[in-house]
Amino acid sequence: MKKRAHIHYTGHVQGVGFRFTAEYIARELFLTGWVKNLTDGRVEVVCEGEEMTIKKFLKQLSDRMKRYTKYKDVDWQDYKGEFQDFGIRFY
Repeated sequence: MKKRAHIHYTGHVQGVGFRFTAEYIARELFLTGWVKNLTDGRVEVVCEGEEMTIKKFLKQLSDRMKRYTKYKDVDWQDYKGEFQDFGIRFY
């Protein structure tokens, strides 16, 4: 079943390659969406794909970035199909 996940990561998640790691894993798993830094120091991710694939993405990203992640908030949503690929947003 296709789903959408809206995730906020808190911790020392900026300036450590978090966005690039998220983009790499998401593209390897053929997920679509985006990742970006927020002005409050968090990182925001929106991704779409098969629910099990998104869970795999969350696990891989958490495993690789566990030194920097203090808290992760995941909001599961209905699939919208609005993205063509996965990328880093700079705005």
